[in-house]
Amino acid sequence: MTLTWEPRPVAFARALRVARPERVGVVSSIVGLGLEVRGLNSAIGDLVAIGDDAEIDAEVVATTQDGIRCMPLGRMTGIRVGAPVRSDATPHLVPTGSGLFGRVIDGMGRPIDGKGPLVVEEYVSIDHDSPSAMQRSRITTPLQLGVRVLDTLTSVGRGQRMGLFAGSGVGKSSLLSMIARGTDAQVSVIALVGERGREVREFLEDDLGAEGLARSIVVVSTSDEPAMMRLRAAFVATRIAESFRDEGADVMLMMDSLTRVAMAQREIGLSVGEPPATRGYPPSTFSLMARLLERAGTDRSGSITGIYTVLVDGDDHNEPIADAARSILDGHVVLDRKLAVQGHFPSVDALASISRVASRVNTPEQNRLAGTLRKVLAARRNAQDLLDVGAYKAGTNPLVDAAVDNEAAINEFLQQRMDDQTSAPLAWDQLTRLTRLFGGL
Repeated sequence: MTLTWEPRPVAFARALRVARPERVGVVSSIVGLGLEVRGLNSAIGDLVAIGDDAEIDAEVVATTQDGIRCMPLGRMTGIRVGAPVRSDATPHLVPTGSGLFGRVIDGMGRPIDGKGPLVVEEYVSIDHDSPSAMQRSRITTPLQLGVRVLDTLTSVGRGQRMGLFAGSGVGKSSLLSMIARGTDAQVSVIALVGERGREVREFLEDDLGAEGLARSIVVVSTSDEPAMMRLRAAFVATRIAESFRDEGADVMLMMDSLTRVAMAQREIGLSVGEPPATRGYPPSTFSLMARLLERAGTDRSGSITGIYTVLVDGDDHNEPIADAARSILDGHVVLDRKLAVQGHFPSVDALASISRVASRVNTPEQNRLAGTLRKVLAARRNAQDLLDVGAYKAGTNPLVDAAVDNEAAINEFLQQRMDDQTSAPLAWDQLTRLTRLFGGL
């Protein structure tokens, strides 16, 4: 039996709430992005309804002896001191199941694509424990992404967590759309967190396309929504991916961007009085990142392969969020602005990018091929100054000679059109033919 948006557990909980005495608190103060409530004994993570007609929902993010502190899930326009606040005993449930394919939902799990109510098999709690370290299966199977440079030089395994590190406007979203269309994962879940409203439809219709959307589930929270909604969007997308993994599926979870999730947590932490630490980020930001990222990965059966974009501040790849993400993730792909300016797409800096499981998911021959191309690229980069001034003498270094003589073939391999989905076997065949041009290197 399928359920509409009002699942039976929710309806039953509402009926129980109506039958028992109701305790009502009041808004005692509204400061900045949050508000304080007295008269309720709610716990962290509980939802409350504010206003005479339950105008907005809010989530409890801190408790004190004097009351609770809440962050709204909507605009606070019209909310005043003294407004009634009612505890919502209904747990926050997330829709799951095959009925979500091709749908676009918000951070509360509600449809926003104009296609009518959701028809799904099940609703689950947003909370879910990370797989135990000893229960996680080893990552030994490669996952096709459909992008040559990633499938060969930074190979990804099923259950791996990778970061796409780049400044603004370098092609992160476009690369994500290529992966969504080219991956051989059974399920794709895409979270657009803090995106510009203008870019959402462009990404769905132009970058992802009808074919990509049909096999994907998209969770959207735009930049103008409250911090709690942006944060919830990340956890809702992760929870949907977990529900498919629990059924044994291999899931691709793509999140754009992890940095905006961290920024949302910074807004929440500072609003409830946390002390600012590195570059204004409170300590809770970094613990939340670890908790969110650890929920992806392998389990006893099924896997979640996570691709998270990280927006580096001022192209500084050592800024706090980028540094913390790199320490948790299983690899990183660096997008270079210089390559993007030159029209080199995808603008992946192959030498700066690394996959920590590539050696285990590739065969020894594949590792040799990837290592050969990396050595040629590294030699060319080291000799670039000499080449620019014409001081390099041919025959000095065989690796540099191979890079110079086959520059066009190398660039053709590293670059790829957005509408070109290259299978992983074909990518390895192309790399084999390319390395044969280098002679006996």
